[in-house]
Amino acid sequence: MDYQAQDKDAAFLLFDVFHADESWAQIEEFSDLTPDLARAVLAESGRVASQVLAPLNEIGDTHGCEWNDGEVTTPPGFKEGFSELTQGGWLGLSGNPAFGGQGMPKSLGCLVEEMFWAANSSLYLYGTLTVGACLCLDAHGSAEQKKTYLEKLYSGEWTGAMALTEAHSGTDLGIMRTKAEPQADGSYSITGTKIFITGGEHDLADNIVHLTLARIPDGPAGSKGISLFIVPKYLPNADGSLGERNTMGSGSLEHKMGIRGSATSVINYDGAKGFLLGEEHQGLAGMFTMMNYERLSVGLQGLGSADLAYQLSARYARDRIQGRSVTGPQNPDAAADSILVHPDVRRMLLTQRAYAEGCRAFALYVGMQLDEAKYNNNERAGRISELLTPVVKAFLTDKGLDGAVMGQQVLGGHGFIKEWGLEQIVRDARIGQIYEGANGIQALDLVGRKIMRDGGGLMLELLEDMKATDVDEAYKGELIEACDRLARSTQSIVARGKNDPHLPGAVSVDYLDMVGMTMCAWVWALMASRAPDDDFGVAKKATARYFFDRLLPKTLGLERSIEAEADAVMEMPQALFSPA
Repeated sequence: MDYQAQDKDAAFLLFDVFHADESWAQIEEFSDLTPDLARAVLAESGRVASQVLAPLNEIGDTHGCEWNDGEVTTPPGFKEGFSELTQGGWLGLSGNPAFGGQGMPKSLGCLVEEMFWAANSSLYLYGTLTVGACLCLDAHGSAEQKKTYLEKLYSGEWTGAMALTEAHSGTDLGIMRTKAEPQADGSYSITGTKIFITGGEHDLADNIVHLTLARIPDGPAGSKGISLFIVPKYLPNADGSLGERNTMGSGSLEHKMGIRGSATSVINYDGAKGFLLGEEHQGLAGMFTMMNYERLSVGLQGLGSADLAYQLSARYARDRIQGRSVTGPQNPDAAADSILVHPDVRRMLLTQRAYAEGCRAFALYVGMQLDEAKYNNNERAGRISELLTPVVKAFLTDKGLDGAVMGQQVLGGHGFIKEWGLEQIVRDARIGQIYEGANGIQALDLVGRKIMRDGGGLMLELLEDMKATDVDEAYKGELIEACDRLARSTQSIVARGKNDPHLPGAVSVDYLDMVGMTMCAWVWALMASRAPDDDFGVAKKATARYFFDRLLPKTLGLERSIEAEADAVMEMPQALFSPA
């Protein structure tokens, strides 16, 4: 499946829109990171994405993974592709240099990750879970644990997995049953079954390190009694070599709608040896270090799907001839004109492009806030990243699926046929809205926790900052109107939510969508105002105009929907939710 890395757009965002090099110059850890070096990183990651990962995308979907008596074989070529990904140091790009990581900014990492996701989401899943495990270990592990695991994980010699979900316990982790019995040697005996474990068993690495949530007997009830454990497939020896096989394994593979090259296992723990990560009964705090990274990363997965779908459908539309322009033949020497002469085809392609490029800029902005929080101890930047992370996860994955379906529609009947690739993108993109916290949960987190917690204060501050941004007058008025609209909705939810406990949940999805649209309006105003006077810039400005004229007005309807009371959602009796 052909993929063209968007390194030119990435560099434009870094240096012309957000001036990341100026921010990096203020951070000691990035003092050697020049724009030329960053461009070289983008170019090389683009090469790996387009030449190594992308050719394996369809192969992974066709062959899937195979399970045989607990052993899992990945699709042909995946071992070699993963090896090139790890040998290039990509899993440690933003990792701790003290343990072999490269210490690059998260802002640069976001752009690299998007390329890998777009090129082959199934293969990159093995990598992103490893990166998330590294973040969790680096934040909560002991000195000995970091020494034992981080270098092996950054190098890809070992990989990571996140084991949360149980058959009866999805979002409500407080009712999980997996047990962790303390042992005399300080370890714990882990017993239970987890489902939906991405990369829980495979043949790409020598060892798989499971970060597993379990309950210590006699601990507090509910989520307060959950602890986090390192449960490796093979127990490391003191010298770092692999020791005995742990008593855990894959009971089966899930048969999935998409991302078939990613092995998703049921994992059985039969008295497996685990090691406490962090403190007892603080497992959710530790796991959310990993979850918050994964949520941003899954948002980038959605963005990758949207961009890949746009590339395939735009390429098809340029070559496909069918019908004539309503103004007369544009290609009189051929039997028909390109379907690009038809306004509805352009509508679909421009919608795909506007969301893909807008979401890329939005995600990069959040990545920059994470850098500011981590390296400059900028408390406000940390709060902004926490506020917007659920929006990135949900909005980008929603638009990822929308873009994939729209690209499929551009191809018409060919979009439904496997050989053209769009139907695979649709199937692969769907999972992004479900895992790492379903999008409805992200919306509830945004409204029910973050907005209601501070009375919408941080969101209102952010909107004032956006209104004050220096952008061209062509976009200034509409941007201010959009920010004011979101501010009104924020204040309305806070005021009404105090008296109606159902209100935040009833309006949360619409509100998150409105936040995403408004953030896209802001970054599109920035991009159009800083676009160069060449073909690249002309396309930017034309796409910005389309966003403001045809997409941003959707926030008018969202505002009206948010103003509706929760009764419209809650008044029907539960007994009536049955087939007629």
